[in-house]
Amino acid sequence: MIKNFTAILLAALMVFSTGCASIVSKSNYPVVIDSTPTNAKITITDKKGVDVYRGSTPATIKLKSGNGFFSKAQYVVKFELDGYDTGMAPIEYKLDGWYFGNIIFGGFIGLLIVDPATGAMYKLDTEFINHKLYKSTASVLQEELKVYTLNDIPAEWKSHLVELSE
Repeated sequence: MIKNFTAILLAALMVFSTGCASIVSKSNYPVVIDSTPTNAKITITDKKGVDVYRGSTPATIKLKSGNGFFSKAQYVVKFELDGYDTGMAPIEYKLDGWYFGNIIFGGFIGLLIVDPATGAMYKLDTEFINHKLYKSTASVLQEELKVYTLNDIPAEWKSHLVELSE
């Protein structure tokens, strides 16, 4: 009888001292980031604009799901590669369904304190990002036909002019 009571007491203590999402889920998630073409420079910033990672593709980075009490994390990945336009991709988190397990298993401590404080109440929305970079058109020279009057031609060009007969 005492063994059963002790086991039940320990189980209850474990359940009510942690949050349900904290037990089943996690607070840091791996994100796989790649680009086409590969080897692009990436910078990941959080929602406050602070750089949290710098590197190149492909990369796998662990990012926190929470950003303070009852606040989910948000990140932006910036892709840069010479000759290509700069690209941006968001990393979003959403509410973890296991958070609501606190109503049954974790109690109010898990619901209002543990999971919101650890960020376990949120989970990663996208686990893999493959961003396509496009060739930059800003530096491409386009051929064009220009028509000049005789007065617009620079003096150094005049020695190369050839008179055309009709």
